[in-house]
Amino acid sequence: MERLLKLIEQVSPLPEAARHDLQACFHPVRLPKGEYFVRAGELTYAVAFVQEGVLRAFITTGDGTEYNKTFFAEDDLLAVYYSFLQSRPSHLSVQALTACTLLVADYRHLEALYDRHPALERFARRQAEWLFVLKEQREIDLVLLDAAARYEKFRAENPDLEQRIPQYHIASHLGITPTQLSRIRAGRLRPENTAQ
Repeated sequence: MERLLKLIEQVSPLPEAARHDLQACFHPVRLPKGEYFVRAGELTYAVAFVQEGVLRAFITTGDGTEYNKTFFAEDDLLAVYYSFLQSRPSHLSVQALTACTLLVADYRHLEALYDRHPALERFARRQAEWLFVLKEQREIDLVLLDAAARYEKFRAENPDLEQRIPQYHIASHLGITPTQLSRIRAGRLRPENTAQ
């Protein structure tokens, strides 16, 4: 819980009463590899802080193709905001790619704290702004960057993730096939692409 509190306090210092009330909202959950945190079609109000592990949020198309929207790893906050803000079933599934340890709360309980603790509402607003920026940047990258550039950016922003999850999940996230990703990775390893 201290890591979550530290994350929040980097944005908005919390009075002791806010820390206490926030701690009361969260409970630990262990999610085995392959298990779902949320399944598409479910209404969810769950908000999680990832203590350990890697998860993916993905969409499944009508023909069964999966598209990885994003990954979550240690110290990330995870929620399907669309579902609880609109009170609609999730269009995303969230699945553990490794064994995970989470701290989980119900968004409705967190929201109830906002009037009592403005610092928590301030953090939630800043988190929403940050997520909006990430979403917009990803959309811009998909248009402006070629696959190799998107891969390099992914590696720079997620330096250890590539070693922890299968390559086909990364390819799906980048919007390319696993074969295309293999070619890009092979091109990076050629002698002319290495520093002298």
